[in-house]
Amino acid sequence: MFGLFKKKSKIEKLDIQYKKLLAEAHQLSTSSRKQSDAKVTQANEILKQINMLRANS
Repeated sequence: MFGLFKKKSKIEKLDIQYKKLLAEAHQLSTSSRKQSDAKVTQANEILKQINMLRANS
């Protein structure tokens, strides 16, 4: 309950965005492979940012 008003860190925000992009890529994989690959590429770029932030912490 106390975590309700806690601000999310940059890593947490990026992690949410990463998971959202992977879910969208999975959904698109049945209809448009090209768009699905683009979403996966975006997700991989965010994952690189997350890894860099964790390495610097």
